[in-house]
Amino acid sequence: MGEYELFTLGVAIAIVMIIGRGVANRLAVPDAIVLVVLGVLASLIPQVPNIDLSPNLVLLVFLPPLVYNAAFFSAPRETRENAVPISALAIGATAVTILAVGGVTRLILPAAGWAAALAFASAVAPTDAVAATSVLTRLGAPTRIVTILQGESLINDGVALTAFGLAVEAMGHPFTVAHGLGRLAVVVAGGIGYGLVVGLVIGRIRHHVHDASLQVLISLVTPFVAYVPAEQLNVSGVLATVGAGVYLGTRADGMLQPASRAAGALFWRTLTFILESALFVLLGLELRSVVGHLAGTHSVAWLAGAAAAEVAVVIVIRMAWELISAPLLRRLPGRHTGYVRNPWRQRLVIGWGGMRGAISLAIALTLPLTVGGRTFTERPTLVFLAAVVVVVTLIGQGLTLPPLLHALGLGEGEEQRRREAQARARVTEAGLARLDELAEAGEVDEDTANVYRQLFELRLERVRAALGETDGDGPGDTSGFRAELVRAQRDKLAELYRSGKISDEIRRTITGTLDLQERRLSPGGTTPRTPRCPGWHARWQRSPFYRACHPGPKRRGA
Repeated sequence: MGEYELFTLGVAIAIVMIIGRGVANRLAVPDAIVLVVLGVLASLIPQVPNIDLSPNLVLLVFLPPLVYNAAFFSAPRETRENAVPISALAIGATAVTILAVGGVTRLILPAAGWAAALAFASAVAPTDAVAATSVLTRLGAPTRIVTILQGESLINDGVALTAFGLAVEAMGHPFTVAHGLGRLAVVVAGGIGYGLVVGLVIGRIRHHVHDASLQVLISLVTPFVAYVPAEQLNVSGVLATVGAGVYLGTRADGMLQPASRAAGALFWRTLTFILESALFVLLGLELRSVVGHLAGTHSVAWLAGAAAAEVAVVIVIRMAWELISAPLLRRLPGRHTGYVRNPWRQRLVIGWGGMRGAISLAIALTLPLTVGGRTFTERPTLVFLAAVVVVVTLIGQGLTLPPLLHALGLGEGEEQRRREAQARARVTEAGLARLDELAEAGEVDEDTANVYRQLFELRLERVRAALGETDGDGPGDTSGFRAELVRAQRDKLAELYRSGKISDEIRRTITGTLDLQERRLSPGGTTPRTPRCPGWHARWQRSPFYRACHPGPKRRGA
């Protein structure tokens, strides 16, 4: 593929990402599902070239920043509180899945051998929590479920990649259990140790950097500094990236200024969206190439049966593990009452939320082309089966997760919003109390104190209105006239710029301030969306899936 074709493909992928995000928001489904479907449809167009995505490109460009972002913004306290279920899923469930899928693959493809079967199983064992957590967060699922899925996805990638590397070694060289255990200890301990060293060094550097742009640049380089040298040292680059991300994430408030935190959060939110969206689009585009490599080695019926068996064992093992493991963990020493009391409904959602992502296909694509000097003939079949597992779990489980969550009564969107509003009220009241103290002590002049007091009281009034605690004597919803004030300021700013009284730099600076004011016009700090009109998707809004995603306001009891 030439440079022009490559550039055209990049623009086409960006357009698909934009369309996919708009369709996903319109239909209230996870972005990943729509992007994969659009990628598959685009691959059916004859003019679209075959996409042979380099697995090393995926593992090097996509994996480190995505893993680092998830580790950096993980919740340390909640993760510690749920350490037992996270470890049980990330290590126990992943190991059992590798053994079970490896056994089924060995039965389906006996010519591949045990080592190749376990390598394939290691590729499809790790879950991708992106689609699942996006659904659960939007529907207001219990925070515990989201925390467990996110924590699991941080660790199981490292577990699966470590097992995959050992299995690939066994495909070409004699392998013993003792050698495998020794390599496992070195890979895990070395990866975590190197990651902590990287986090410590980067933390010291960032502590002395006060420029927001440099802070963002350092944060962008950090995951690659952790991942690439670790892989060159033959230790786990994923675990090194996770270690560096968790170490820096737990200390971000102490080493970063507010401006750096705001710029960094916006940058990483945008970068994560681009990387995840591009990865899912590339996954859909590559399916045609994966199917083409089969070259009629097996019948369609055989491929369908094999794919169904692999998908079934992947789903059943995880569900069985999640529903059965909790009673067994009661026998572990120590106090784990938080996990023991985890209701079966939450365990059912966690088990069903084990979708596979593009990382699984990328790992499968790194299967060797030759084994012992001979062509590995079963490689295209294994890559095809991995792609089917990814697509089926992503679309099937992703689309059925919202109705399942609603049927189990775990969607607590209203309660989540109420807790957030209560927290905002307490924070605002604390700031207002401190302002009064400073005014009484004479550290702030009365005029300045009155200005800030009005701002605090306005915020507090909005929060109380969201909580339904207003008495009707307050100012009520003032977003309308405040929007008019912002609009008047924008008109005046444009007039000043057209008349040549201010420069473009001044115009941009003041525009940024007005943008911040406009973002605060609705509770939660986001600009209100224009209500959707039924239009062409009225039938979709009447469907059970849409009602599951939008159950509507809860009725209060008498």
